[in-house]
Amino acid sequence: MEIRRPRGTQDILPGAVEAWQALEAVVRDVFERANYEEIRTPIFEHTELFERGVGETTDIVSKEMYTFLDRGGRSVTLRPEGTAGVVRAYVENKLYGQGSLTKVYYLGPMFRYEKPQRGRLRQLHQVGVEVLGSELPAIDAEVIELGYSLLKKVGMRDMTVELNSVGCSVCRPRHREKMIQRLLPHKEELCADCQVRLEKNPLRLFDCKNESCQQVLREANVPYIVDELCDDCRKHLDAVEGYLRAMDVPYRLEKSLVRGLDYYTRTAWEITVPNFSTVLGGGRYNRLVAELGGPDVPGIGFAAGMDRVLAVLEAQGVSLGERQPLDAFICVADETAEHTAMAVLTSLRRLGVRCDRDYQGRSLKSQFKQADRLGAKFAVVIGESELAKGAATVKHLATGEQRDVPFGQLADRIREGGWA
Repeated sequence: MEIRRPRGTQDILPGAVEAWQALEAVVRDVFERANYEEIRTPIFEHTELFERGVGETTDIVSKEMYTFLDRGGRSVTLRPEGTAGVVRAYVENKLYGQGSLTKVYYLGPMFRYEKPQRGRLRQLHQVGVEVLGSELPAIDAEVIELGYSLLKKVGMRDMTVELNSVGCSVCRPRHREKMIQRLLPHKEELCADCQVRLEKNPLRLFDCKNESCQQVLREANVPYIVDELCDDCRKHLDAVEGYLRAMDVPYRLEKSLVRGLDYYTRTAWEITVPNFSTVLGGGRYNRLVAELGGPDVPGIGFAAGMDRVLAVLEAQGVSLGERQPLDAFICVADETAEHTAMAVLTSLRRLGVRCDRDYQGRSLKSQFKQADRLGAKFAVVIGESELAKGAATVKHLATGEQRDVPFGQLADRIREGGWA
């Protein structure tokens, strides 16, 4: 019986993987120019990390995690997101002891058990940044601009930056009480998930996709958190907006935006595209480091699904990354040239020439056809006669022009695009 890949996963094949490589190259360029360094954390962590770090009321923890017992009976979880693992690494390795701002980025697979759809898979790939050690609004603006610039550089169009504040430990409790007071009489009208959220984290009701729940919020005249901010949170949001205007980052205030993770405080934002909803999102998490056993260090970050970014670019007709054709294909005319052909092939590769040869015993005519299929610029023929004269027969496949080139000059001639 044929074994197929698990639902919600994908094979990224040659011909498609080049777009991924191109996106990864842009990611590294954009982030490293802003002085962010790469960090790599485990693909699985202790389940408690995500329960404490992401929040038990989130859909990720309550519905979507791949959790299992290892052979030692310990509960472990395939990482569903990147921030919790980065913060755990920050605390465990005492990066805060370096006394400076920590700016890192990551790329890698995440795992969520959800309904597969376009740009949303059970094994997804995320790219993200985290900054630990500053609560200044300027770093909020930098991180938002970084995400915007990344998407703009890969050619994405029609982006909208949506911004909000979800408050802090001062204004959130006051807003929570108002929400509970106004929604308790309507509790039975809410979906089952929102009834739980009302008790544990009422702010998350704004994140519910059920239109009937949103109708309840409107009819109960529930206030938006941004309208209930304390003075410090209001000043922080105003400052972030000022920086974004100075940096020429277009945005709009979205009062209902709260994001789907419990650790966010103050700044929260998303970048959306028509027909794809959220492409990139992030926020500030001033309490998360302390929650995971570290010092009281503020943090901020964002993540974007690479699968979704590439799906948006494809829908917008943006081509990102193409397979590079070969510079040369070595055609072996007869068995006497086998060893020399392998030596030439190896030498050319070591000198930076993209080249290959036949390994299926094809005829010389078939080798020429293979060179054409691979898009090679030159066919380099080596046989008994070439060995005798110490020069390969080099054919320019586009023009048909053919010359003898000494073996020692092959790399230079091919890199120069031919012969003088």
